[in-house]
Amino acid sequence: MTESSVFSTAEAAIPDLDIEGLVEQDANVLLHPASSITALEANGPSMITAASGCNILDSDGQMLLDAVGGLWCVNAGYGRQEITEAMKAAADQLAYYHTFSNASNPWQVALAEKLLTLVPASLTDGRVFFGSSGSDANDTLIKIAWHYHGLRGKPSKTKVIARQQAYHGTSISTASLTGLGGFHKGYPLPQDFVLRVECPHYYTRGQAGETQQQFCDRLITEVQCLIEREGADNIAAFFAEPIHAAGGIIEPPAGYYPALKVLLQQHDILLVADEVVCGYGRLGSWFGSPQLGLEPDLMSSAKGLTSGYFPMSAAFVSQAVWQVLKQGSDVYGAFSHGYTYSGHPVGAAVALANLQLMEREGLVEQAADNGAYLHQQLSERLLPMSQVGEIRGRGLLAGVQLVVDKANKTLPDPAAKWPLKVSQAVRQQGVIVRPLPSVGTLAISPPLIISRAEIDRLVDSLATAIKTLPGC
Repeated sequence: MTESSVFSTAEAAIPDLDIEGLVEQDANVLLHPASSITALEANGPSMITAASGCNILDSDGQMLLDAVGGLWCVNAGYGRQEITEAMKAAADQLAYYHTFSNASNPWQVALAEKLLTLVPASLTDGRVFFGSSGSDANDTLIKIAWHYHGLRGKPSKTKVIARQQAYHGTSISTASLTGLGGFHKGYPLPQDFVLRVECPHYYTRGQAGETQQQFCDRLITEVQCLIEREGADNIAAFFAEPIHAAGGIIEPPAGYYPALKVLLQQHDILLVADEVVCGYGRLGSWFGSPQLGLEPDLMSSAKGLTSGYFPMSAAFVSQAVWQVLKQGSDVYGAFSHGYTYSGHPVGAAVALANLQLMEREGLVEQAADNGAYLHQQLSERLLPMSQVGEIRGRGLLAGVQLVVDKANKTLPDPAAKWPLKVSQAVRQQGVIVRPLPSVGTLAISPPLIISRAEIDRLVDSLATAIKTLPGC
């Protein structure tokens, strides 16, 4: 089916639903995630009714180029029948069965085997735990880190280090790890097991006259001082996104992760890679960690695992951690953790079909190639503008840093809502980008199938929208 036919038959696919009436009823029946209740009541929802390729269709009939890939996740693109057919076939054969009490299914075994051929080298001989979201994957790894140290006779190692501007989820534990204040307002968060260190963003956090290497050294020294202050015997793990996503598309300086790994190993602290956004081709490699020299002991992933077609996450533990958990079974019996949908047969079938499609079409390599083109175009078209200070990211993950004063790297006042205003102006041109208000940035993470013509359209829309800002 062509993209135009997908959109033209959108309402026919849901003939029993009154779309217009549902738009009106939305605010009366739903509590939306990460949404303003008052804005929803005043303006109603943006109802999405169909999608194909890199484009979505709303209930007003507007076709939009989705340069965010849903929520950083639709890596294979919308409307991939290979994936939906695999979903139906699996559901027809085994719609559901749990994986508690040593129960299993063929799809989760095949998926785990496949994933262990793709993960960073430090995890290839480890094990996989399946869940439903990035939040539950990170929550699982917090508990595994605690369990691991407890089984080794170190039950006091319970604190976890996370960074400012990091995003690790919205459950109670993972919202605590998240270093974005908006996720703590109105809640008793963060919980007191979390220790916070500096965001590794040289552009906004580097000191006057400080080189990137000096900035890197200062960051590592800060972690070392924190460990000495809190006591290594009280710290279980350090959580790190290879590149901060929701916190601003922020990459640490060169050498940061290797130096961090050495320091953590010296103090028996696990390094956890949060690959929920960076994983599954987003950076132009299967996972982001190897590109940045990050060697994880544990790793979380989700989003691109199924390209958003099914809620599923995969958490990975190294062989060294696995051996301790295995020995712990003699002490505690069953591993006392799990979710109703862990290892869901339909989700695993979807993930397998997604990974096979990505390999068959070379989408990881395409993300590297077109990602280089995206960054080239962003740099050539936007960096000369007075209100753009930096272009960040790798592959098909990019951040456009907005600034009030380019020479002094002055970020816009959050109250001025520059990222939101630019994203709204871009949407009026039929393109979606994501505003990141905490660091004055626009985020870009399109499906990995995006064409160069679509990249050109995206960059054109950004250039036009940014020109509407004061001072341009």
